Amino acid sequence: MLWGAFSWAVLGAVVLVEQTMKAANYLNIIADQLHPYMAFVFPTGNGILQQDNAPYHKARIVLEWFEEHTDEFHLMSWPPNSPDLNPMEHIWDATERQLRAQTPTCPNISTFRGRCLDIWYNLSPVMYQKLVASMPRRVAAVLKAKGGATRY
Repeated sequence: MLWGAFSWAVLGAVVLVEQTMKAANYLNIIADQLHPYMAFVFPTGNGILQQDNAPYHKARIVLEWFEEHTDEFHLMSWPPNSPDLNPMEHIWDATERQLRAQTPTCPNISTFRGRCLDIWYNLSPVMYQKLVASMPRRVAAVLKAKGGATRY
């Protein structure tokens, strides 16, 4: 599993998660990776973090951490049944397609990690800028569909 963050301006770190993601693992990632990234990209505290409703995103210890950091950035409200909003899925899809196109296949976790990092840090800024720019349309489409499926 990969965890990553991006904004219109810049990619954040990508983390290879080698075990099942649980709230404690996620809390470590947001404290060690997300927090400094958000402070760098949004120094005035006006950043908005978007995450979906994965169980570890909604865990008490995670939500308490976000509550403690509300003056540094905001957590976007996420509709209960709407995966249509998440632009990160497009990045994961592009990453997976590039990984599958590479030969030979990854013989070990070290090679996999290296390839993932290479793909991540070579993503086109135009790609993630378009994804960020699409958010108002995505939100409007979900509202219009009353939380149902959209073309996104």
